[in-house]
Amino acid sequence: MYLATIDCGTTNSRVYIVDEQATIIASARKQVGVRDTAIAGNNEALKQGLAQTFHAALKEAGLELQDIRLVLSSGMITSEIGLLAIPHLVAPVLIDELAANITRVHDTDIFPVDIPVYFVRGIKNPYDPATATMSDVGLLDFMRGEEAQVAGLLSHVKPELPVTMVMLSSHTKFIPINKKREVLGSITTMSGQTYAAIKKETFIGKSIRPESDFEAKDYFDAEIVANALNWCGKTGFIRSLMMPRFLDVLLETKWYERELFVEALIAAEDSEAMKVFEELGYPVDTNYILVGPERRCRIYEHILKKRAGVTGYIKTITDVEEIDSLSIHGVLDLAGKAGLLDDSG
Repeated sequence: MYLATIDCGTTNSRVYIVDEQATIIASARKQVGVRDTAIAGNNEALKQGLAQTFHAALKEAGLELQDIRLVLSSGMITSEIGLLAIPHLVAPVLIDELAANITRVHDTDIFPVDIPVYFVRGIKNPYDPATATMSDVGLLDFMRGEEAQVAGLLSHVKPELPVTMVMLSSHTKFIPINKKREVLGSITTMSGQTYAAIKKETFIGKSIRPESDFEAKDYFDAEIVANALNWCGKTGFIRSLMMPRFLDVLLETKWYERELFVEALIAAEDSEAMKVFEELGYPVDTNYILVGPERRCRIYEHILKKRAGVTGYIKTITDVEEIDSLSIHGVLDLAGKAGLLDDSG
């Protein structure tokens, strides 16, 4: 039996054809996501893009539609700018609750392929909409897609609990998980998109543009990170963003040193979000698992140890295939718990 998994994000989507053991048989990716819906005002491009990606993965696998039992989907696909708006579950949420609340849809008007699709619901922080005001907005948060990665982390990696999972992608998302395997909620920042905007839309981009074939993704210097943290703390994030220009024009520095400085500034600003952990009931000094590019993980590990005073273990997951497999293992684990992989499912 084969299954398909769809991970729909803001700008990119992926489809995997897998077996019940989460072995990837084939995959396809396309630059399509809920951003297209937001821009166009309708989800037609998203629907057609996901269908094309699904068929591309199917073709790569050498399979026919009837060979696929069902589709498991997570991510922004369940948002109001996805394929089907499905309300979030309210934290704290057990993994078993996620499984019990998977939503089945078999409607080609929603997903233009004649096959059952099972949507994993997102999770939001608890709040009372009748009484919450703008003064409470800093305590609000939600996730769509990361809950599947949490399920994969717990079923496949099996970390010692409690643990805080830190997802480093187009956003940074802190996700605490307690000993009962409950997802307590999340805290999200605009880190990755901020970096992209700085690089593309400001003159700082010139100072961090590659000027050689140096493999910068592996470059790390703790002193540069410490300097970025120091100046961000002294003069604030906005003022510190000018400093790569000073490093470029006034001092003898390399482009990859300035790039690291900018990434460290963003990480330093990110860590400010941890100030609300206590108010939300999230532990700070706990175990951490950092998921994302290797250098970003090294920067955040440095900050957690040096700035946040974390004494628990810090594990990193940086391999792209291993990161992708978290969602695959996660949705399969949830599907199994929901009985969807049984012969009668």
